[in-house]
Amino acid sequence: MIAVLISAAVALVLAMAGTPLLIKVLVAKNYGQFIRQDGPTAHYTKRGTPTMGGVIIIAATVAGYAVANLATGRLPKASGLLLLFLMVGLGVIGFLDDYIKISRQRSLGLDPKGKIVGQAAVGITFAVLALQFPNENFRTPASTQVSVIRDTPLDLAWLGAGVGLVLFVVWANFLITAWSNAVNLTDGLDGLASGASIFVFGAYATITSWQLNQSCQFLSAPGPGCYEVRDPRDLAIISAAIVGACLGFLWWNTSPAQIFMGDTGSLALGGALAGLSILTRTEVLAAVLGGLFVIIVLSDVIQIGFFKATGRRVFRMAPLHHHFELKGWGEVTIVVRFWIIGALFAAAGLGLFYAEWVASQ
Repeated sequence: MIAVLISAAVALVLAMAGTPLLIKVLVAKNYGQFIRQDGPTAHYTKRGTPTMGGVIIIAATVAGYAVANLATGRLPKASGLLLLFLMVGLGVIGFLDDYIKISRQRSLGLDPKGKIVGQAAVGITFAVLALQFPNENFRTPASTQVSVIRDTPLDLAWLGAGVGLVLFVVWANFLITAWSNAVNLTDGLDGLASGASIFVFGAYATITSWQLNQSCQFLSAPGPGCYEVRDPRDLAIISAAIVGACLGFLWWNTSPAQIFMGDTGSLALGGALAGLSILTRTEVLAAVLGGLFVIIVLSDVIQIGFFKATGRRVFRMAPLHHHFELKGWGEVTIVVRFWIIGALFAAAGLGLFYAEWVASQ
């Protein structure tokens, strides 16, 4: 538990102190946000605000994890390293996307093909490696079994190990793409994505800490409700570090934002959320914990699908937060109310997680 607190504290301090330094560097290089012309007119005043702030979120998270391990004399475990690989890898793709937007002064960065190839390369590597590295108890970081709150009997490898690997890679990459895009779409108002992420990753810090205390590997007499997660301590440390990093960043990202996280941060956070859902065996539960992200991405899907089918729009503008902007809601009002919704979803997910454990006793 001490390592979890250390990681959160280190990440918080580094993000809080490092963000203003990053702002100065980005301003000096004129790395400002380009605003899409078809968006709400109120956003035009944000043109030129420094972006790529996700760099500090990633750096603070990695530093928090490293310092926590050093302070407690522990070596990193496979699950922790894989989760950081996924987070950093998608962050690099987001950084390239942001850089192209800034350097070419346009709202589109990497072309869709380039972004898909980059995400696939990181996602496939993560998925393949997650089924390797069995520990002394023969547990690997991930499993080919589809999980809800823990692994279910539905095993993607029922037709053989080779087929199972392919199906797991497809399933894992679907989750990675879905979550990274969901967080990316949510990052449209000052502090919305960073604040919402605090609730989701805070919930995961609680879940992984509980899995550690109820681990089948560490209990002297494991009961029927114990968890088969390979490295819950490492996942708890990283979850807490992300919470600290987002808190520190939010200080500067809240309205009026002095810096945006950009695709660098949103893709990294989405990748971390997908990775946690896979490594903690909570792939379906994650849709409840991150319910706000799900609602926002669904609003975009509904808008596009309905418009293509009928030529009409369901919302004044998608994603959903822009719809309320065009209805006249203030930006801060939208953000705070969406934070409340995000907190309720995270609380509901924690309730389901605990209720399942109680039922298993």
